Amino acid sequence: MMCSLKMVSPRPPTTLFQSNGDGFPTFLPKEVKDIKDPFARALAQKIVRIPVPLQMENFRGCVMSSCIKPTVQLPDKSPVVLLHCFDSSCLEWRRAYPLLEEACLETWAIDVLGWGFSDLQKLPPCDAASKRHHLFELWKTYIKRPMILVGPSLGATVAVDFTATYPEAVDKLVLINANAYSEGTGALKDLPKSIAYAGVKLLKSFPLRLLANVLAFSSPLSENIDWTNIGRLHCQMPWWEDAMVNFMISGGYNVASHIKLINHKTLVICSENDQIVSNQLSVKLLCELQNAVFREVPDSGHLPHVENPKQFVKLISDFASGKLN
Repeated sequence: MMCSLKMVSPRPPTTLFQSNGDGFPTFLPKEVKDIKDPFARALAQKIVRIPVPLQMENFRGCVMSSCIKPTVQLPDKSPVVLLHCFDSSCLEWRRAYPLLEEACLETWAIDVLGWGFSDLQKLPPCDAASKRHHLFELWKTYIKRPMILVGPSLGATVAVDFTATYPEAVDKLVLINANAYSEGTGALKDLPKSIAYAGVKLLKSFPLRLLANVLAFSSPLSENIDWTNIGRLHCQMPWWEDAMVNFMISGGYNVASHIKLINHKTLVICSENDQIVSNQLSVKLLCELQNAVFREVPDSGHLPHVENPKQFVKLISDFASGKLN
C-alpha cells in the first residue's frame, strides 16, 4: 500500500547527476550495467551526489557525497537515515528502501565517507573521526532534524560512534547484527603500505567477496553471484584502494566504551541465521544500552534488510511510530 499521508516535497539540495542511456548516473562504474537484480538497478538510478563541506586538519574543501535522497519530506516525523556495512554502499538498501518510503517514512540512504560512490579524487582522510565529521556535516547541511539512525554490522559501530559524539542529531537508534565490540583494525594498522595495498586488492577480489556473500545469505548461487557484483561495485571507484588503506592504517573503530553512555531509545535487531556476527553480541549490546528493545528477524542471515525486507521494514515502522516498547 502506498503512503497516503499528505507530504511536502523537499527543497532539493544542489546535486550532481547526469544520466547515461540506461538511466544510471554517469559517475557510477560501468559495471553497473551488468547487474541483474531489478531492485539494485532501480535504486542505482536514484543515486545522486550532494556537496558536503569539510573543514578538517588535513583537508579543506567540498566533497560531492553520494546518497539516496527522500522523494518527500515529512516535517512532523523524524527522518530515517540508513548507513551501510563495512566497505559497502547505499545499494545495500535496494530491497528495503522502497518499502520504507511506502511506509510513509522520510528515508535517506547515505554512503559513509571512503565507501560508496562519492567523488574522492581529492582524497580526504577516511579514518573514523573523518567519517563521523562527514556524516555530521551532511546532517547539519541537509537533514537538520534529529534522525532515526540505522546501522547494520559495522554501520552500527558508525552509528554508535556518531551518536556518542553528536547526541543532539539523533532521535532514535537502530542497530542491526551490530559489530560494536571489535577493537579497530588491530595489527593491520602497522602493516607497511605495500602489504596493506596487497591486502586491499585481495579484499576486492571476486572469490573473496563471493565467499562473504555465501556466509551472509542463504541464496542460490546465481543470485549470490549477482549480489557479489552489487556488493563490490563501489570497489571499481578509482579512489577506493587509497581510501581503504587510509582507513586500515588509521586503526578503524573502537566504540565499546561509548555504548553505556548512550541513552537514546534503541532497537537492537539480530537475525535468526547470522553466520558472521554472534547473536550473543546483540544480547550483550541490549544489556549495556540504557534504553533498548530487542527483536529477531526470522529467515534471514547477516543482512535482514536484504533477505527479509518486509519483516525488517515493519520493525522500523513500528519503532518509528512508538509501537515497540
